Amino acid sequence: MLCSLPDMTSRILIVDDDADIRASLGEALTEHGAEIAVADDGLTALPLLERFDPDLVLCDVRMPEIGGLSLLETIRQRRPSIDVVLMTAFDDMETVASAMRGGAVDFLVKPIGLKQLLVVTDRVFEDRELRRRASRDSRAAVRPRNPLVGRDPRMIEIYKLVGQAAATNATVLLRGESGTGKELVARAIHAHSSNAAEPFVAVNCAALPASLLESELFGHVRGAFTGAHEARRGRFALAGKGTILLDEIGDTSLDFQTKLLRVIQDREFQPVGSERLERTDARVIAATHQDLEAMMHARRFREDLYYRLRVIEIVIPPLRDRASDLPLLAEHMVARAAESLGVAAPVLSPAAMNRLVEYRWPGNVRELENCIKRAVVVASGSVIRPEHLTLSAPGGDDRAKLSSLDEVEREQVVRVLAATENHKGRTAEILGVSRPRLRRLIEKYGLE
Repeated sequence: MLCSLPDMTSRILIVDDDADIRASLGEALTEHGAEIAVADDGLTALPLLERFDPDLVLCDVRMPEIGGLSLLETIRQRRPSIDVVLMTAFDDMETVASAMRGGAVDFLVKPIGLKQLLVVTDRVFEDRELRRRASRDSRAAVRPRNPLVGRDPRMIEIYKLVGQAAATNATVLLRGESGTGKELVARAIHAHSSNAAEPFVAVNCAALPASLLESELFGHVRGAFTGAHEARRGRFALAGKGTILLDEIGDTSLDFQTKLLRVIQDREFQPVGSERLERTDARVIAATHQDLEAMMHARRFREDLYYRLRVIEIVIPPLRDRASDLPLLAEHMVARAAESLGVAAPVLSPAAMNRLVEYRWPGNVRELENCIKRAVVVASGSVIRPEHLTLSAPGGDDRAKLSSLDEVEREQVVRVLAATENHKGRTAEILGVSRPRLRRLIEKYGLE
């Protein structure tokens, strides 16, 4: 039932200029256990916000005097604790986007079926209870500030190694699958070291062609090669006495590995085109997802460099091997994503949390972070449900969507466009798609 939660009221205000709709919706919701009040437009609804004190307002969009979007804005300003579901016979992009941007928790397209109505109102009240419980629990909870989050025994060991590495200037080798958070570990080592005030410089070695990697790291003099119109300092020089992270070190050439070995051994490097050696005091942290031992056996990675890098080795486990950390990680990422997006933090429903825990996370923490960020936008500051999560089917290899692909995909595009005020660049970034792909989705679902 609508009011199956024992400590929850269920007062619903229906605002519509159509008397038949007010009567039919009111009758259905009264039989479902709700207390109902009605108003024929936004103007007559205003005093009822205080007198009737509704939990939910079902409001038509197009009405005389004060329309639904204006009433929604007023409610958000005066009584933000009231949930609003807008009703419209016009499900065009502009109406839906305005509703979502204005803070509506959902919208219903007329004619409204009884089953659809009850599903939406039940969900609204379930979400209110989840938010209430989350608010109560958060008052006692201590949110982790460190980006490294987890209580799994393997993570505790990593925290110990981070502290030990930070106490020295030793070279560190970070190993783990892509997306496990190797850069976060590197930044934690730097942040806890005595040189934390010095620069932290990260370089993705796999993202640069071999011809440019040496210049990027060691710098070059003017005229060193075609296009070198000015001298340029490299990343080692910019790092000073801080830390330089060489990510994807396993993807570098043997020639580069030889030059890097000299830097680590002698603390000196030579800018491209220069005859002068420069000194570096930066700590080197290397990271890779590659099997370096197999690469050494195949003579694709220098053995002497391997041991120079592996003074302290930290192996970061994949997310699927520390499923007990999923709830803590997910809650942390929801709060962080909401803060970065400037929206209210939604609550993870138990069903959504179960789905996250069951999933295998081939993309590890990076995939979880992207999934949560999209869900925060789609949930619109309310409650994250399974349908807000873009994942593979548990145990599946075909990337099948958890619910109707087109339905979920269209909803995500609509809500993210609304949240970004139709900014295509930010929408594409949040959805994790290219601009051309976003244009095709907009055309596919008629959202021009």
